[in-house]
Amino acid sequence: MRNSGRIAAAILGGTAAIILLALFLRASSSRARSSPASLTPHTEVARGEVAAADTTAPTVDPDALGALKQMGAYLRTLKAFRLNADVVTEDVRTDGQKVQILRTVELVARRPDRLFAEITNDRQRRLFFYDGAHFTLFAPRETFYATVEAPATIEKLADALEDKYDIELPLVDLFRWGTDESDFGAITSAVDLGPSAINGVTCQQYAFRQEGMDWQLWIQRGDNPLPCRIVITTLTDEARPQHTATYTWNLAPSYDDNTFVFRAPSDAKPIPLATVMAVEATANHVH
Repeated sequence: MRNSGRIAAAILGGTAAIILLALFLRASSSRARSSPASLTPHTEVARGEVAAADTTAPTVDPDALGALKQMGAYLRTLKAFRLNADVVTEDVRTDGQKVQILRTVELVARRPDRLFAEITNDRQRRLFFYDGAHFTLFAPRETFYATVEAPATIEKLADALEDKYDIELPLVDLFRWGTDESDFGAITSAVDLGPSAINGVTCQQYAFRQEGMDWQLWIQRGDNPLPCRIVITTLTDEARPQHTATYTWNLAPSYDDNTFVFRAPSDAKPIPLATVMAVEATANHVH
């Protein structure tokens, strides 16, 4: 499993616009790098709204783990999809107050080697393009973009961006479910909380726990076991901040190859992506 403690960040140069880009990416990727398949069930049982089991010892329900594996296997079969996500991340201020960061994510993917994503909040907008040979990160309001050569698959691209540039692809966990990076052995509790509806879609709700983290997952019932919502609670911070994402899926998306190709506007300015090693060297020099 990949390092779950890393925070995605893009450090693109010395201008204010570039720094803003780095801060946005850091805020939008505060959840763990590893797939939630390595997380553990939630400790609380919906405050009595669902039947509570004996909580004196951790319980691992094999059916809950089976549903997780089935979902991962199904996601691996999807050749193309469009996904919209409403994301809420709680940020803990230095005085302990929690504030919510709201954003939307639109993603179009065609396996194995095409991806487009857009992240939008009230202040910023970021576009990600992957055409199978190059990856581009574009900040349209600041008119900065950075392009680098890319490996041959979405999964390899995600690993390369994190390892070399400390950048996380939007919703990257969806491309890691059911792969070797899903460490089910790290799950110490798994509970089936019963049926629940997300935006009118009938789902089954599950709660999982692993060291330092609780998470809940709603999986669509029926022939298409898609994740509909995930809630991750960080236990290592006494404020217990949460990250929530609610997904809307389109398994027959309309797109063409131009969707994944970046074409720089005439006023856009290219900048380099700083590598992790370069950033660390700069930091060491400053200190």
